[in-house]
Order: sequence, then C-alpha cells, then structure tokens
Amino acid sequence: MNKFILNENNVLIGLECESRDEAIKRAGKLLVKNGYVQREYIEGMIKRENNISSYIGNGVAIPHGMPEYKKYINKSGIVVIQYPEGIDFGRNNIAYIVIGIAGKNDEHVDILSSIAIVCQYEENVNKLKYVKTKKEVIKILMEGEE
Repeated sequence: MNKFILNENNVLIGLECESRDEAIKRAGKLLVKNGYVQREYIEGMIKRENNISSYIGNGVAIPHGMPEYKKYINKSGIVVIQYPEGIDFGRNNIAYIVIGIAGKNDEHVDILSSIAIVCQYEENVNKLKYVKTKKEVIKILMEGEE
C-alpha cells in the first residue's frame, strides 16, 4: 500500500452505526473530499453494492465504483472508516472496517490485493476494530503488508 498514500485525512475512527448505504456514501464523500474522485463516483459505489456485496469477510467491506464510473476517478486513493459497533452488509455480514477505494486505470487491483493481504488475518482486523488513533490504523495497514 506504500504506493497509495494513506494519511490521517483518509481515516475516520469511532463512528456510530449507520446503514450500509450511508457507510458507503460516507466513504465516497471522503474520497471526494480528498480529491480522489468526483461526486458522481459515489453513485457507482452504491450501484455496485446493489449488484454484488463489497463485504470480503473478517469484518471488512471494500466498496468501490462500477467500471463505467472510472471516468470520475481523478487519482488512485483509499479511505478507511472504523465502525466499532459494525455495519450490517446483509446476510449476517457485519463490517467493522469499511475501506473505500478508487483506482485509476487498473490500480484498483493492486489496492485490493494490498488490503486483502492485511485483512486476511483476523488479528489485524481485530486491531483495526479497536484502535483509538488514526496513526494506529495507518501503522497496522502499512506493517501488516510486510
């Protein structure tokens, strides 16, 4: 994930429970705020979620836009949102960590791969679920990939 700069502006922690769509919109708005995407990309994130769940297991969801919304990506980026109480992504899948991504060209594949490496270990996800600072989130995601 070194290539995809993750800084404290890209991380929200300790958020209250909300609906799946609200959580995805929040991730999308953070991508917009940090200049990664245009507002229209959020619609693509919701549409994709309605077609196929972005829940990948271990309490993690990775919402991202459908291919036809790639034109709204300014540059590759990632945002991380922690929900200690969890978000219901359907079928008893509760996400505690929602990671919004936008990948320019085919960079989303590299971003997804980096996230999967870290989040495949329940220990890493449990740490992410309970951290108290944005720095801790970044440290876990960066070190977990090594």
